[in-house]
Amino acid sequence: MRARITLYVLQVGFGFVEEDLRIRERSDLMLRMNPVHRSVPILIHCGRPICGSINILQYIDEVWAKRVGTRLLPPDPLKRASARFWADFVDHESKGEEKEMAKAELLDQLRRLEGVLGDRSFFSGDEFGFLDIVLIPFSSMFHGYKQHMWVKRCKERESVRQVLPDEGEMYELHKKWYGIE
Repeated sequence: MRARITLYVLQVGFGFVEEDLRIRERSDLMLRMNPVHRSVPILIHCGRPICGSINILQYIDEVWAKRVGTRLLPPDPLKRASARFWADFVDHESKGEEKEMAKAELLDQLRRLEGVLGDRSFFSGDEFGFLDIVLIPFSSMFHGYKQHMWVKRCKERESVRQVLPDEGEMYELHKKWYGIE
């Protein structure tokens, strides 16, 4: 979802191939493009793979953002480092082995991130950016987050609306996995 939102935001045309993750076997294309992790997402640009959603977001920002005149990562090195820190925090801290532990960690992360957002419209200030793209896919996990103003602002964007899955389906999936109500 992150990669597609980013491509839409920067108005980059792309083809999308869905990998069926419910089956154990991976496609030949995935195995060729990501033989190490054998996972998605994979962006293929000029025949070369870029793997991992955070890496893909940074790559897209570096390659195409100048053309549109909108950078997703802040121009200030300290603010860029901060955005990367929080993106890494979300991706690596939520990979607990136990569902209960993962649920507690995720809730704790969301509380911390609310403090980082403060009273700003988006994580980078007035403009939708990198950290917003990293975090918005999590919004469907909790019905309470639908009411959060940041979520509403993000979902007003066409680039987000056309990518995020059905909230009801995602909520039921996460409720089953994490036991979230």
